[in-house]
Amino acid sequence: MTEEQTPQGAASPTAATPSETTIPPVVAPPTTPTTPAAAATTPAKPVPGGQRKDWTKATPGGFHWGTGRRKTAVARVRIRPGSGEFKVNKRDADVHFRREVDRRAIRAPLEATEMLKKLDVFVNISGGGTTGQAGAIILGIARALYHYDSQYEQVLRDGGYLTRDSRRVERKKYGQSGARKRFQFSKR
Repeated sequence: MTEEQTPQGAASPTAATPSETTIPPVVAPPTTPTTPAAAATTPAKPVPGGQRKDWTKATPGGFHWGTGRRKTAVARVRIRPGSGEFKVNKRDADVHFRREVDRRAIRAPLEATEMLKKLDVFVNISGGGTTGQAGAIILGIARALYHYDSQYEQVLRDGGYLTRDSRRVERKKYGQSGARKRFQFSKR
């Protein structure tokens, strides 16, 4: 018998049986462009919660941002080319910091890069005490300077200004009067 003479109840030898499944063809994933010109025209992947920030560009108003943290203090620093104005929480930095050590410390990254009289610095700071706030401002200014001009990175790293100081206050333990100190021991 040939295929044409197959009885009606019998399946033809070329027809697929129900137990055989059809496998879809394999499709290659889309390739990413390898040429620099093609890669530049490819849009960046969206970031959850907003658009991707480009830290090398100034924000409206010509500001470059940097965030600094130390202990419980958080400093949001903005810098832009100017005459050397330095404001902390909308007050002069010398009014905000009473200790000379803190005043010198917050200007140290600017002096290391020789930008003290060439940039205006505006800081919003919250939390912590004066020492923690000064440390947070140092890190914030260093990060803002790095975003302003990446040539300053080595100078800032050598001075230790781009390293976050992670030390915090040790917690008090139960059964003690402090983190390490104990209550007075009595024999009798």
